[in-house]
Amino acid sequence: MPSFSEALKSQVGRKVLTGVTGVGLIIFIIFHLATNLQVFGDVHAFNEAAHALESMGWLLYVLEAGLAIAFLLHAYVGISIWWNRRKARPEGYEKYQSKGGPSHMSWASKSMIFTGIVLLVFLVIHIDTFKFGATDMVMLPGGEEARDLKGLMISTFQQPLYAFGYTAVMILLGFHLGHGFWSAFTSLTMKHNKYSALMYTVGVIFAMLMAVGFLFIPLYIYFGGGCEAALIQCQ
Repeated sequence: MPSFSEALKSQVGRKVLTGVTGVGLIIFIIFHLATNLQVFGDVHAFNEAAHALESMGWLLYVLEAGLAIAFLLHAYVGISIWWNRRKARPEGYEKYQSKGGPSHMSWASKSMIFTGIVLLVFLVIHIDTFKFGATDMVMLPGGEEARDLKGLMISTFQQPLYAFGYTAVMILLGFHLGHGFWSAFTSLTMKHNKYSALMYTVGVIFAMLMAVGFLFIPLYIYFGGGCEAALIQCQ
């Protein structure tokens, strides 16, 4: 059985690692969106969900460490694949010819390295803003004190730079996921000409749902007035 370092060096190994980490990140994105949408629920729903995660203690640190490793490994392998292809391509060679089966070359597939780097930079800013950002404390119905992350979200997205910048990045996330979903499953040997087009369509629909779900939040808060918005009740 090849070692991890050997897997990183082989073309097949890199594709499998990209697929595995990609699927893991897709699962995280679904969970993260489901949690974020609770800002439109009960007045305490979002803060209760965030507090429940923070109360996991060491287990949360383990999950965060695993997630960080998955992000970094996914980025490293993706950049490595892009760089090796770039070095192998003759100067001025721009025509692409797929080998067997339908080609899914598009702007989304050709820009994966660009959208991926933007998302990686965005992730750092996102973590700094919401995980380490200063917040007030609120009292939850159960009598526990928690960070007012809902208030932080509302105040952040009432700022044009954050509201529209976040929206733009979520559109890029949609493009990245659209091709990434299909690519992840084909990298894990699930490709079959009979189902390739179907998986690509499913990936595009999934990407659109995720992107719209995420970008709806800042736009609604910004244009809805945040605390004055009917669906977002303030403390």
